[in-house]
Amino acid sequence: MSKQITRRANAISPFHVMDILAQAKALQAQGRDIIHMEVGEPDFDTAAPIIDAGIQALKQAKTHYTPALGLPELRQAIADWYQTYYKVNVSAKRVVVTPGASGALLLVMGALLEKEQKVMLADPGYPCNRHFARFVEGQVNAVPVGAEQNYQLSPDDIASYWDDETRIALLASPSNPTGTVLNEAELRALSTAVKQRQGTLVVDEIYHGLTYDNFHAPTALAVDNEAFVINSFSKFFGMTGWRLGWLIVPEAYIDVMDKLAQNLYLAAPTMSQYAALAAFEPQTLAILEQRRQILEQRRNALLPALQDLGFHIPVTPRGAFYLYADCSAFLSDALPDSMALSRYLLNEAGVAITPGLDFGEFEAKKHCRFAYTTDEERLLEAVNRISKALKI
Repeated sequence: MSKQITRRANAISPFHVMDILAQAKALQAQGRDIIHMEVGEPDFDTAAPIIDAGIQALKQAKTHYTPALGLPELRQAIADWYQTYYKVNVSAKRVVVTPGASGALLLVMGALLEKEQKVMLADPGYPCNRHFARFVEGQVNAVPVGAEQNYQLSPDDIASYWDDETRIALLASPSNPTGTVLNEAELRALSTAVKQRQGTLVVDEIYHGLTYDNFHAPTALAVDNEAFVINSFSKFFGMTGWRLGWLIVPEAYIDVMDKLAQNLYLAAPTMSQYAALAAFEPQTLAILEQRRQILEQRRNALLPALQDLGFHIPVTPRGAFYLYADCSAFLSDALPDSMALSRYLLNEAGVAITPGLDFGEFEAKKHCRFAYTTDEERLLEAVNRISKALKI
C-alpha cells in the first residue's frame, strides 16, 4: 500500500532535540553517564499535595468526562488565581481548560486563522507555535529578533512586518528558548500596535511564576482584556505528565471554543483537573516557590560558568529555565553549526544540549540552548566536561 501523507504534515519539522534525546538515551543504555540539559522539564517531581489530590480523585471514582470547557471548580480557581496573583479580574466563564498548552494553541489557531492567513511571531521562538499555524493551513510571518531587542517583538516590528494577510501577533513571555520577559509598558505598546492593524494579540505565558531578580511578570490581560492568553500547569506548577493547560478568551469566543473543544478532544483529563485544584493551595505554592528559588540559583551558577568558557550570552534571562547561547567561538570546519556541536558534546562529553535549529532560522546555526533543569552540581560538572571536550 502506497504511503499518503498530507503536505501540511510534511511541512511540520521534527524536534531536533528529540533526536539528541534519543541518542542520549541510547548512550545511557550502553552505560554512559549523560547530563541532560536538552529537554524543558525540571527534575522535580509533581508536588505531593497535587499528587495526593489526584489519588483522592481516583479513589472517589472521579474519572468521568467533565464539560468540554473544563471542571467548573477548576475554571473558578484559575479565575481566582488571576485576581490573587495579578490583581486582574477574569470571569471563570472565559477560562478554557485544555489538554496542555498545546491544546490551547490548537483551539486558538483553529478559531482565529483562515487558510493562508499569517501569524507573526519572533524568531527564535518555540517551534510548535509555527507548526500549529501550519497544521490549520495558516502561514507564519517570522520576525528575526536579536539580543539588542531582548529577543522579543517590538512595536517597530509590528509596523515593519505586518501585511495584509497577518491576523495574529503571538508573543511569549517568558520566552523559550531565551527566557526573556516583557514588562507591562512593552506589552501595552505591542497591544496598541496590533489593535491599530485590527489584529489579535495571543500571548504564551506558560512560564509565568518562574521569574527571577525579584521581577513579577505581568499578564497581557492587565493591558488588553481582549487578548488570548495561554498558560499551563506544566512549568511553574510542575505537572508536565498530567497534560493540563488553560486558555483565557474574550467572552465573544466562549461558544466557539466550547464547540471546538467538544470536537477536537472532548475534555481535558479528569483526574488531572481534580489534581490541579490543589495547585493553588498555600502549602503547594510554598513548595513551588522553593523550587523557583532553586532554579534561580541554578541560573546564577550556570550563566557565568558558560560565559567563562566562551559562550556568548548577552541577555540574562529573567524567566523560564533556559540559557540561549551564541556558540560561534567553538564552530569550525569540523563543527560547522550548533547541531554538529550538540552531537559532538553528547558523544565526547556526555552532555546533551539543544541546537538552535529547533527554534527558527535567524542565526540558529550558531546558537544552542542549555536547560538548567538538573541540580547545580551536575550543571557545573557539565561545564567541566564541555571545557575538556572543547580543550578550553
